[in-house]
Amino acid sequence: MSGNGPVIDVRGLTKKFGTKTVVDNFDLSVPKGAIYGFLGPNGSGKTTTIRMVCGLLKADAGAGAVLGLDVLKESDKIKERVGYMTQRFSLYEDLSIRENLEFIARLYSLDNLKGRVDASLKSLGLSDRAKQLAGTLSGGWKQRLALAACMIHEPELLLLDEPTAGVDPKARRDFWDAIRDYSAQGVTTLVSTHYMDEAVQCDRIAFIAYGKKLIDEATADIPDKVGLFARRIEAGDLDDATRRLKSVGGYDVLARFGAAIHLAGRNDAALDRAAAAIEGLPGVQIERIDAGLEEAFIYLMTGASDNFANGFANGAAA
Repeated sequence: MSGNGPVIDVRGLTKKFGTKTVVDNFDLSVPKGAIYGFLGPNGSGKTTTIRMVCGLLKADAGAGAVLGLDVLKESDKIKERVGYMTQRFSLYEDLSIRENLEFIARLYSLDNLKGRVDASLKSLGLSDRAKQLAGTLSGGWKQRLALAACMIHEPELLLLDEPTAGVDPKARRDFWDAIRDYSAQGVTTLVSTHYMDEAVQCDRIAFIAYGKKLIDEATADIPDKVGLFARRIEAGDLDDATRRLKSVGGYDVLARFGAAIHLAGRNDAALDRAAAAIEGLPGVQIERIDAGLEEAFIYLMTGASDNFANGFANGAAA
């Protein structure tokens, strides 16, 4: 890739399975070194888009470049220069950590095999466990091994598909520390996630729902772009408060956040009227707050229509 152009620059990517359009006219531009988040419900097209970007799946329509290579015509070359971490652990469980990394290094015909494996083990804190069988690792340690395998050939682009699903919060924090370190070294990352605490660590986020991109903005700007007002509500009986709020309406988002309810919508006066309906309940406290990323996400999903509502075509994974 030459110059300072985007690492991913694709336009109009479209993929169909049978009669269903899984990804619909999708545009994406990701600059070098960025951590770019992909948010969306299950079946929204995130995995399919990632597979098209990394050369594993050919788009039915669209054009563009990944790492300066044609996304339609040079997919084999793209695959050699990206690291792709799937949702499921896909390494050999009956091999040790070291043996798995050696195997991956040989697949890429890398030189200085021992040195590369040793460096990979050290970078992700795996050296002391190098002889441990992969199948005996916890979810967090399997995640580290999978990331090490993705990075052993020093790719310029890292594609992560729900990489922290099912691992504990500390393992997720450690994982993201590693991603930020790679970003500082110039590695570009495209990551799909359902976790809001992870999404806020991304430089930019694209919301995708059922094949269509709903918004693509700097992470910090998304709540303002969506334009929501919000209230935080505490009550002695949150279930009763929720039932009353549902009966009066006047909001776009109603969700439990720990020991409180968050009420959000585009009409500020309507939120006041809705909140007034519960002011007499025991222990009610109503506070005006700024809408956050999660309220924006719920709002966007509420307005999206499921293109697979009548069944998934041909068993394809979105």
